Amino acid sequence: MSLQFINVSTASSQPPAGLIVTLHGWGANAKDVASLLPLINLSNYQFVLPDAPFPYPYSPVGRAWYDLRVENMYQGLAESRQLLTDFLQSLESSTGVPLSRTILSGFSQGGAMTLDVGSKLPLAGLVVMSGYLHPDALTAAKSGILPILITHGRYDEVVPLQAALKARETLKSLGVAVEYHEFDVGHEIHPQTLEVLRNFIVNTIS
Repeated sequence: MSLQFINVSTASSQPPAGLIVTLHGWGANAKDVASLLPLINLSNYQFVLPDAPFPYPYSPVGRAWYDLRVENMYQGLAESRQLLTDFLQSLESSTGVPLSRTILSGFSQGGAMTLDVGSKLPLAGLVVMSGYLHPDALTAAKSGILPILITHGRYDEVVPLQAALKARETLKSLGVAVEYHEFDVGHEIHPQTLEVLRNFIVNTIS
């Protein structure tokens, strides 16, 4: 079992300034993420957008990193964690961009996966949009976790704002440099979010 993905090269023939891997949320897919790339406006970066390995129970086109239904909560997480770790570690040889110039980002369930898997790898930084912490996700994290950007909507009806505040406090207690932004939106990726994301990526990679 391996992850299918969309690869978006840079607009020029120059080597990419960095690599950005973005994980979609529960029930979405890599194509949904790809539709946002023109708004991010980072044409000198390479993007890799993996599809989660499991089918989404409510739609034939949606994908899931693990089950979120009450009766099967977190089923599939261990498999996705290993698949994503292997996938990220393989990117250096397939893209030529080292992990030290790679940023892992994710929305909602993808944000939770970003915090969980990304905190254990020597990446440049992590971006968590409308995400949350898995139980015990950071207990096994290596010391000196990389810089992390957390963004969240104040009116998020799917992942409450409290989840972002908890993640921020947990990370700060571990000595992590956290950049934190709240916006007056719901459970969505807003243009303001993308602007903050762009600035974080450029500042972190440069």
